[in-house]
Amino acid sequence: MKAMILAAGLGTRLRPLTDNRPKALVEVAGRTMLEITLSRLRASDVRDVIINVHHFADMIVDYLEANDNFGMHIEISREEDLLDTGGGLKKAAYFFLENSAGSDSPFILHNVDVISTIDLRRMVKFHAENRALATLAVQDRATSRYLLFDEHLQLCGRRSAQDQENQSIRTRQPAKALAFSGIHVISPRLLGMMTEEGAFSIIASYLRLAARGEKILAFRADEYYWRDLGTPDNVQRVAEDIRQKVLQ
Repeated sequence: MKAMILAAGLGTRLRPLTDNRPKALVEVAGRTMLEITLSRLRASDVRDVIINVHHFADMIVDYLEANDNFGMHIEISREEDLLDTGGGLKKAAYFFLENSAGSDSPFILHNVDVISTIDLRRMVKFHAENRALATLAVQDRATSRYLLFDEHLQLCGRRSAQDQENQSIRTRQPAKALAFSGIHVISPRLLGMMTEEGAFSIIASYLRLAARGEKILAFRADEYYWRDLGTPDNVQRVAEDIRQKVLQ
């Protein structure tokens, strides 16, 4: 199985930890975010990975070379200008299409700055059984931006926690507001449907395609540990959870 790790961001919320390194190389309890993510993917049968880079890009390349790519086949997608999640995936699309011979085998898209115990194998199985175009790991928790899903777990809109106004793409009700966890399982079919150009959020593609009736599904991950590693305080909390064996 293949995967992409989104690691190109500037990590501004992590400053001063990212003043002299990319966020992917910020350490959590003695291990970098990148190593933790690669280990999780490798444990879920992923062997081929592409990583997008921008901020201190060469440090990531050198780090991977020094660690023999952690026993995986890893390629780098350099972004001269930040392309956001959708633009970054679109630039790296070749990685998932080459030698595919028409295969629709799904791949994983994973933010480098999240850590969880979400069962990726179970998520991939759910995606395949439902023949989804994309499957998003979500939880019922507080967040600044929500995605809306109908009773069939189909994406049907989004909502900002600040204004509490729903942006619906379909009229089906009721809608459940859930927090996205930065982990996707995606069918390669999606790559040819991303008509957006330049820098764009993949959520924009999902909303457009869901409005057309494409299956963009929620994978409920409420039972699993999850935390955003985007701030120094959160990095410290996760490190403490690891020490206390809350997260293993």
